[in-house]
Amino acid sequence: MSDMRDHLLARIATSGPMSVADYMADCLLHPTLGYYTTRDPLGAAGDFTTAPEISQMFGELVGLSLAQAWIDQGQPAPFVLAEAGPGRGTLMADILRATHSVAGFHDAMQLHLIEASPVLRDKQRETIGREVTWLDSIADLPELPLFFVANEFFDALPIRQFVRDGAGWREKRVVAEDGQLGFALGGAAPVEALRYRLDDTKDGDLVEICPAAPGLAAEIGRRIETHGGAALIFDYGDWRSQGDTLQAVKAHDSIDPLAAPGQSDLTAHVDFEALALATPSAHSKLTAQGVFLERLGITARAQALASRLQGAALENLIAAHRRLTHPQEMGTVFKVIGLYPKSKTPPPGLDA
Repeated sequence: MSDMRDHLLARIATSGPMSVADYMADCLLHPTLGYYTTRDPLGAAGDFTTAPEISQMFGELVGLSLAQAWIDQGQPAPFVLAEAGPGRGTLMADILRATHSVAGFHDAMQLHLIEASPVLRDKQRETIGREVTWLDSIADLPELPLFFVANEFFDALPIRQFVRDGAGWREKRVVAEDGQLGFALGGAAPVEALRYRLDDTKDGDLVEICPAAPGLAAEIGRRIETHGGAALIFDYGDWRSQGDTLQAVKAHDSIDPLAAPGQSDLTAHVDFEALALATPSAHSKLTAQGVFLERLGITARAQALASRLQGAALENLIAAHRRLTHPQEMGTVFKVIGLYPKSKTPPPGLDA
């Protein structure tokens, strides 16, 4: 039995059944037992691989989109370049390399990373190799024009799950059964945050809400609407939540979300509609990741890189291009939405 499982069983014995959000928060962020606070989860030796780890092309094109948005908005100086949940720092390192030749961009930039994990902060320091300010919260960012990226950040925020029951909802909770963790439903009650979902659901349908996501989107959007800037938010999900999307990954395989608490990554699909409704800024159309990357020229970039490669390196590049863009890979499962001032145009690669 894991230390985290012991901790969860003791908590349930003392305080009763836990919401899925509380379960996720403990499993991922407990200061001494949490998944993110105790390890580097990325790469072949970890549990999952993100787009920046697959190919430099992803970060290069993200960086050029943000840099062009900065140019389109009159090259404000100073400005904040920030990433939430930066992993090993691979995405930001690629962004910095791609924008190095953009005149004035690095001179005007203040680099901030929002990262809670001390293990990953150390990795980011090694990868980026330049002055960085680490913050615990998006709310701690300076009040300056903000050019912001988040890749697979919102999917790790804790969710609550509710099952429709008449005009009310029964919350799915984590319970203890004979010394093991299990799921059970609470009693039916109205849920104000889900009142609008009574129009498109029926009895037995499960809907997820992420309590933290709207506030974060509102904070990012407020800064962009007030001071200028742009945000690119990448994740898997859709315009509106429907169904049980909670999943656990360990050693690159899907497992039961209750099977290895504190030892596996827990995520859920992002409800992009909730982000769009929360931001006071303008937002782009929700766009498939593959479409976004193709609009920015990923195929031409892949061809340029391929001209200098052969053998296994060339095969790896072709596979990376396919994985990032193909509809049966990450191309349509992952999506991107952009935030930008109402008086400006969307970041390149996105439509209003």
